[in-house]
Amino acid sequence: MNRQTSDRLLVRLGVVGTALTLGGCAWDGPMTTLVPRSDFARDILHVYGIITWASVVIAVVVFGALAWVLLRFREKPGTPLPAQIHGHTLLEIGWTIAPALVLLVIAVPTIQVIFRTQAAPVAQALDVTVLGRQWWWEFRYPSLGVVTANELHLPAGRPVVLTLEGADVIHSFWVPQLGGKRDVIPGRVNRLTLIPDTPGEYWGQCAEFCGASHANMGMRVFVETPEAFERWLAAQRATPAEPPSGLAAEGKAIYTRSACVGCHTIRGVSAGVLGPDLTTFGGRTTIASGLLPNTLDTVTAWIRDPGAIKPGAKMPALGLTEAQARAVATYLAGLR
Repeated sequence: MNRQTSDRLLVRLGVVGTALTLGGCAWDGPMTTLVPRSDFARDILHVYGIITWASVVIAVVVFGALAWVLLRFREKPGTPLPAQIHGHTLLEIGWTIAPALVLLVIAVPTIQVIFRTQAAPVAQALDVTVLGRQWWWEFRYPSLGVVTANELHLPAGRPVVLTLEGADVIHSFWVPQLGGKRDVIPGRVNRLTLIPDTPGEYWGQCAEFCGASHANMGMRVFVETPEAFERWLAAQRATPAEPPSGLAAEGKAIYTRSACVGCHTIRGVSAGVLGPDLTTFGGRTTIASGLLPNTLDTVTAWIRDPGAIKPGAKMPALGLTEAQARAVATYLAGLR
């Protein structure tokens, strides 16, 4: 292969690679940071915008100066060696002051955002305690008497204070469209204050490596209108209208005589605290920290062998048959 053919091949490969890379980009994907849906996320995007434009200006200046130097002082046949110099006081002062000014422009809004997000919450703020566990999330609403797992519900337009606490190892709470990540550390309390402003479903993820199923430690945040949030809250507080029957009743019996009661809470049935609260399990859209949709088949498969779905899952396989697992899944599906 001659040099010309090789150059053409490299150009074509570069064009194809660039096209494939750009084809994988999305402006408004479920984990985008470019479509803010809270005041906190909007403040962070503003800081990123300043950094981006500062980087663009620096790149233009640097590459423009480099191009001028390459063209202006390129070697020509017969040209004598130019005069050699050492040091230039004004130039050295300039490239010391200029970066300092750029850092100052970036630092001021960054510090403002940091202090704004650490300010004391307002009186009407909704307080939610976030507990990071291997590998799922627990959400407690202390003032409302509600506990749920992996799906956080928030009212739009109301200030929210997320109190972040670790139960085992370091995790990191991150819902890109609602704000920047914040570490969840055992023995230390961190807080995240924001006002979600647009109803919708937002994906989140643990952003700190925390073990075998770190990548499977997701969550869903549902921002709802105040009326929809009150309806969800009423459903969380409600007691079952009538006891289960048929296959669901069989599933409840299996649940109550198995190890499930030692790990999970179902109001009026069991009071375990090691695993997620299952009192309103049937009303959730996903299972296994957002890994799978909440369907009868996926719940049955999870009950039979959790480790096959989520590596390292703390929940053991209980040795139930397919029929027994489906009965328990049917019972759980009715808990709304």
